[in-house]
Formats: sequence, structure tokens, C-alpha cells
Amino acid sequence: MKAHAKLTPLILTREEQDQLARWMRDDQAGRRLAMRARIVLSCHAGLSNRDSAKQLHITAQTVGKWRARFVVHKLDGLADRPRSGAPRSVDDALVEAVLAMTLHANAPDGRRWSSRRLGLALGVSQRTVLRIWHTFEL
Repeated sequence: MKAHAKLTPLILTREEQDQLARWMRDDQAGRRLAMRARIVLSCHAGLSNRDSAKQLHITAQTVGKWRARFVVHKLDGLADRPRSGAPRSVDDALVEAVLAMTLHANAPDGRRWSSRRLGLALGVSQRTVLRIWHTFEL
């Protein structure tokens, strides 16, 4: 049996504990951040990575990753880092315009918008309109 490395104990301030508890309860924070908060709190309670993983139904590697990030960066380490790849090409204003016109305005001929006509009206491609519609299940 292989020996396990000694884990750095997680020492949380009262403010950190309170913030982690808020993230666990806050729907706006998102599932990912809530899970990371659960991971840190379970490690703080003295559970090993393996025991925390078993309790939370995730892998020990996931627990180890977020535990290590918290040890180094504290609460800031639990936030998502920017991902590689091209930046978004569609901004929020365009998404809002597509949704508003789709849901609240008729096409000039009085019928529903087609992706082609809406794209022409907004100066974007038909494919962009379709991607937005699919994202919002329209």
C-alpha cells in the first residue's frame, strides 16, 4: 500500500466560512461554485480528499485540484479562470436584440422572423441568429 502525502490543513477565517456557505445556498453563484465551496468546507472539516470525494460523489482528483487552488489563492482560487480559445464574437447587446426582435416584433411582412431575414435586419449572419435561437431553445 502506498503512503499518502500529508495534506495541508485548510484554515478558514470566519468570513471565508460565511462566504462559502453563501455560495452553497446562492442559485446565482452557480452549481460549479457551490460544489467548490462544498469541497473546501468538507476538507476544512478534516476529511481527506478521498473521503470528501466519496461524500460529494466526485473524484478525488477534483477535490485535490480545488483544495490546492484554495490553499494558494483562497476564495479567488475557486473562480473560473479564463479559458483558452477565441473570445466570444457575439456580444450581449446582439443577443438581446435577437431575442427582443424574435419574441416581441414581427418581420416587416407581418409574419414571424426567419433566421435569414432577422440576420439581414441586424447585420449578422443567419448562422449567428440560429446559434442564439438554439442556445435559448427558440
